[in-house]
Amino acid sequence: MKLQGRRIGFGLTGSHCTYDAVIPEIEKLVKEGADIIPIVTHTVKSTNTRFGDGEDWVKKLEEITQNKIVDTIVKAEPLGPKLPLDCMIIAPLTGNSMSKLANALTDSPVLMAAKATMRNHRPVVLGISTNDALGLNGVNLMRLMAAKNIYFIPFGQDAPNNKPNSMVAQMDLLLDTVIEALERRQIQPVLIEKYKYGTN
Repeated sequence: MKLQGRRIGFGLTGSHCTYDAVIPEIEKLVKEGADIIPIVTHTVKSTNTRFGDGEDWVKKLEEITQNKIVDTIVKAEPLGPKLPLDCMIIAPLTGNSMSKLANALTDSPVLMAAKATMRNHRPVVLGISTNDALGLNGVNLMRLMAAKNIYFIPFGQDAPNNKPNSMVAQMDLLLDTVIEALERRQIQPVLIEKYKYGTN
């Protein structure tokens, strides 16, 4: 198993339409032997949408990982000094959380866990899902791409004709991205023609 003995944080933010693509990737990490610590924002836990209810997503995460959800900043803070992670993943990473991470704001358990991991100089893997990646949020995307210890799941425009500023990670490359990130390498290519894999 490729991730045997690895302790990995998995943070979800509020891109609800992306959860169905992310859940199978968490299952892959578990099958590869990783101990997955699920971490969610308040939005993930408390919001009910046409893509599912927050409580149901939390239950599913706990069942898959066999770990309790980290759902407060206080619970996430020890993931730095006391209970360090080998790697922290945020997928999906919304534009809102991306802008906060790029500007050193910490107002959610997911961002706290990322900050704690970065403090330990461990890899943070990001899987973006934002309608504004090529808009005002572009500066934040580039800031993170230039930062140390941050790695990206390859991403591209998911609907360039209808939503030209939108970019989404190719989530089925998550495992490969994590394996490379643990070796301090960015999987390549980072920019892909995402729309070929989705709807447009």
